[in-house]
Amino acid sequence: MRVNTERLKEDIEALANFVDKSQIGWTRRAFTPFYEEARGWLKDKMKSLNLEVNVDAAANVIGTLPGKEKHLPVIMIGSHIDTVKGGGRFDGIIGVVAGLEIVRLLKENGIQLRHPLQVVDFTAEEPSEFGISTIGSRGMVNNLPETMLLRKDLQGITLREALKRSGGNPERLTLEARKPGDVALYLELHIEQGPVLEQTNHQLGVVRGIAGIQRYRLTVEGEPNHAGTTPMNLRKDALTAAAEIILCFEQLCQETYTEEVVGTVGKLMNEPNAANVIPGKVTCELEIRSLDKDIQDMIITQLHHAALQISKRRGVSVQFDCLSQSEPILVQNNVRSVIEQACKEVAPTMFLSSGAGHDANQIARIAPIGMIFVPSKNGRSHCPEEWTDYEDVALGVQALLKALLLFDQQLD
Repeated sequence: MRVNTERLKEDIEALANFVDKSQIGWTRRAFTPFYEEARGWLKDKMKSLNLEVNVDAAANVIGTLPGKEKHLPVIMIGSHIDTVKGGGRFDGIIGVVAGLEIVRLLKENGIQLRHPLQVVDFTAEEPSEFGISTIGSRGMVNNLPETMLLRKDLQGITLREALKRSGGNPERLTLEARKPGDVALYLELHIEQGPVLEQTNHQLGVVRGIAGIQRYRLTVEGEPNHAGTTPMNLRKDALTAAAEIILCFEQLCQETYTEEVVGTVGKLMNEPNAANVIPGKVTCELEIRSLDKDIQDMIITQLHHAALQISKRRGVSVQFDCLSQSEPILVQNNVRSVIEQACKEVAPTMFLSSGAGHDANQIARIAPIGMIFVPSKNGRSHCPEEWTDYEDVALGVQALLKALLLFDQQLD
């Protein structure tokens, strides 16, 4: 069974037509008309393959291919078709069209799996206007509490209302939630969103795990004062204190650990933000990602200690608030070894970790997960320049198909 590269290209380019042309790149935000039109196209594609198509309580679009042994739990292939603003054509999308192509190949070759197969387009994987990401996969595993459903976007629409408009049924989230044992395995094909595969001349990456993410808000309060009349040794400058803490954080994350660590301060607010006033208050948000939670905790503890020393020396106050934490996800050894076997039969392969979050993070709460990466040109993603050669997408689908056939025989 050989993957049809041209069909994959046609599907990806077809989805690229459902975009907000007032935005740069390929923008298809969740809960917009462009998103709903794209999902309509996807449902039609699923129906043309005689899949049983339904929309669950979390508005996930699901196409089901029956298996020989109806009592077996489903194997799930999925991803998402929503994008960030100014996004590209491949992130998430290739994981969904991969499912379509695999169904085509199975049907063309008269192969029926033992397990039922579900191809899933998860709702709103990207950070949404409600401040929440992985909405559909959260809903599928009953991790979308009322506090999240009541969040509002800038138009005052609640997430609960948005899910209803997309065909979901929030009142049935708990009733329809998947439980351990309902899903035999979740598989996802995704672009790497980084430069490693391309730089090392590998075409496939077997994902070892998905990094846990901890986010904190750091607030430094000093004393605003006149920039021309306050001597340097009498200043309580919140911005210079925050800068020293940020550089300390960077240094801690650059140390060598048993697992890779990345740390970022990507948001900073300075008050009163005037050229002739000593900054009195600085608020910034930092995040740290790693496959090892103990390393993350250790770095944050060391940063707390360093920030306390800096604040005493500079005469400012420092406060840390934890915004969110997600646990690292490690791919089970038996799952990883089968995916490795499948990938090595197709193209040069290496192991990688995922520094980005995925719907797999949520599905891992109820089932084993596995992921395959394909190269991203120049490591670019979440931008109009995002590109993966169609031949590499096809190799990823070929490896995913091989892995699926192996798992179908070995599981249960």
